[in-house]
Amino acid sequence: MDVRQLRYFLAIVDEGSVHRAAEELFVAQPSVTQTIRRLEAELGTELFIRRGRGLTLSPSGTALVAPAREVVRSLDVARETVAAVDGLRGGMLRIASMPSQVVSPLTGLLATFVGLYPGVSVAVGAAARPDDVREALRRGTAEIGVVATAGPTEMLADLDRLPLERQSFVLVARADADLPSGEGDIKVSELSGLSLVAGQPGTGMRRVADGIVAATDCHIVVEIEHREGLLPLVLEGVGVAVVADSWRPLADAVGLRVRRLAVEDQLDVALVWQPQRLSPAAAAFVASAEDR
Repeated sequence: MDVRQLRYFLAIVDEGSVHRAAEELFVAQPSVTQTIRRLEAELGTELFIRRGRGLTLSPSGTALVAPAREVVRSLDVARETVAAVDGLRGGMLRIASMPSQVVSPLTGLLATFVGLYPGVSVAVGAAARPDDVREALRRGTAEIGVVATAGPTEMLADLDRLPLERQSFVLVARADADLPSGEGDIKVSELSGLSLVAGQPGTGMRRVADGIVAATDCHIVVEIEHREGLLPLVLEGVGVAVVADSWRPLADAVGLRVRRLAVEDQLDVALVWQPQRLSPAAAAFVASAEDR
């Protein structure tokens, strides 16, 4: 059994089929099939149960997943550790971040990290919800996650965590929007007749928007998963958006009004990672975040 076999095995587990695994690995499909058959022969057991064109993990395959991930990750970390003996001059850091937190605090963290380690390549993947970040870390497609949760999340309890900041919620609107007068915090009870642009269910922004709808005569006019469309929709006059306070600099930059909502909901933003030895690049990123 070698690491290539384990990588191919995990690719099938994560992608759900030999065909998609081959595409992910950039190899021919027969190569994946033959490699898995050799691995099964070496282990003396079937790793997958074949039903037509589909594959499901056998009990033996299920038992192999966690050790295989540990072996592959340990070898990757070992390789990067050796490469960093003379200084962190290269390598790859993969981060999974929730969308609003890319705006802040991740942008500032990346600016600091890239300034310290310009030779390291950073890839930031999108994760809509905390459980998506958790899955990216589990699968090994990211080593560091950026999450925003409303208080402790049981799903993330097994991860190491570095708290970063607490974010409140704001309304972002055009100058001609019918918002309560003044510049202070807006109470939900003061809102009336607004068309809301809201994120998808399961997010903090959507939870606050749903609370506004339940307590007032406001309504959601657009539900959008693509966060990059929020401000353009507000600029076009479609409605006002409920967003995390991290959006304030962007909203200010395009001339939108930003008013804080007087709601109890807040987001606790943190870095999270698997409680294992980090690669040099990931460890350096966490250290730079601690020092900020």
